Amino acid sequence: MTLHLYNTQAGEKQVFEPIDANHIKMYVCGPTVYNRVHIGNARPVVVFDMLYRVLKALYPKVTYARNITDIDDKIMAAAKASGEEIGAITSHYAQAYAEDMAELKALTPDVVPYATEHVPEMITMIRALLERNHAYEAEGHVLFAVQTMEDYGSLSNRSLDDMLAGARVEVAAYKRYAGDFVLWKPSADDEPGWESPWGRGRPGWHIECSAMIEKHLGRTIDIHGGGRDLVFPHHENEMAQSCCAHDGDSFVNFWMHNGYVNIDGEKMSKSLGNFRMVNELLSEWQGEVLRFALLSAQYRSEVNFSPESLAAAKQTLDTFYLALRKLQDVAADSVDAQDSVIWDSLLDDLNTPNAVAALHGLLKRLSGADQATRAEVKGQLLASGELLGLFGDDPEAWFSAGTNADEGAEIDALVVARNEAKAAKDWAKADAVRDELNQRGIILEDGPNGTTWRKA
Repeated sequence: MTLHLYNTQAGEKQVFEPIDANHIKMYVCGPTVYNRVHIGNARPVVVFDMLYRVLKALYPKVTYARNITDIDDKIMAAAKASGEEIGAITSHYAQAYAEDMAELKALTPDVVPYATEHVPEMITMIRALLERNHAYEAEGHVLFAVQTMEDYGSLSNRSLDDMLAGARVEVAAYKRYAGDFVLWKPSADDEPGWESPWGRGRPGWHIECSAMIEKHLGRTIDIHGGGRDLVFPHHENEMAQSCCAHDGDSFVNFWMHNGYVNIDGEKMSKSLGNFRMVNELLSEWQGEVLRFALLSAQYRSEVNFSPESLAAAKQTLDTFYLALRKLQDVAADSVDAQDSVIWDSLLDDLNTPNAVAALHGLLKRLSGADQATRAEVKGQLLASGELLGLFGDDPEAWFSAGTNADEGAEIDALVVARNEAKAAKDWAKADAVRDELNQRGIILEDGPNGTTWRKA
């Protein structure tokens, strides 16, 4: 019953000890909404959605926040290029993001804060940093002075020199130190801006999450998650701001970061042009296939996306849905999450490969199983699926996905024709119907309850 999670800051797996066992607080960095999201953006959503499900099974109350960044230079550039209003762009892509993530079976977070709705809180935090001499004004900007924080770099385990060498640092004459980062910057007349003590302007990226976390979850939270690429500079700077604004108070107890997504064995990158957008993948694969593929590796490891890996994910899910289809006439046992066969694996830093292996072990029990065993296995599959965000579809809907009503009716009619041919012992006709369906990618399965079909 003890949850172990890898804490990035500690560099090791640790026992998760909540601040308040009656209320767990978790925050995950969300998207900047100027375009559709790629599959790498989806991995933290799927990983921390699974963690959210585990936490909800362990504790009476969990508050999960995932933000929307709706003010950013990239958004401004997209608006200028398209001629659209910024608000129209951010609204459109925030909705598209929510729809894509729902297709991946992700639960809606309890709180979805938008950056533009929290500018007053950002200004308040910047003021606190100025008052404590952790920030300074320069040419309409307010910057965080990284050298004023004794342990700056402790999250990414880097020295100041290492951080400067390994990062794309903006060179600006108004900076006291090259590694200082922007909290507030001036806006031109044709750019979005808010009035502040430092003139009309807009916030830097890092301050957004610190301010939203404090407003919705408090000064100190249990878990902060995101992709590995956010460790530095974004999360390092978040921690610096939040700790220094509150005289060194702790900000996050557990920092968690998922590994990268590779495409066909290569790191996904703009230079290689191998980005795969989630909505494009969803036009080819069911959302649950993408989710399963993302969960196929332990979350801190890199995961490879390729046509072969997605086909393998689909085949594996088909195996489980076939089992559930054969168990449709069985009343499932009620199984609590903590009694599921995958529970111990998930408590071990969300070890999904072990969890999937345990699920395969369940299927082996179905061979020659009595009714009681079948009911138990079905209950286990459904309880485990709830934790993983899998097996939520009706099996018939799963196997007919992508088939419209007319096509489905035509296939059903051919199945009836084949069964009538078999009853009349017209084996040639029965075989011809099966061959026709096979050529269309439809697999027939004869069982004690009749003939069912599914797409290959």
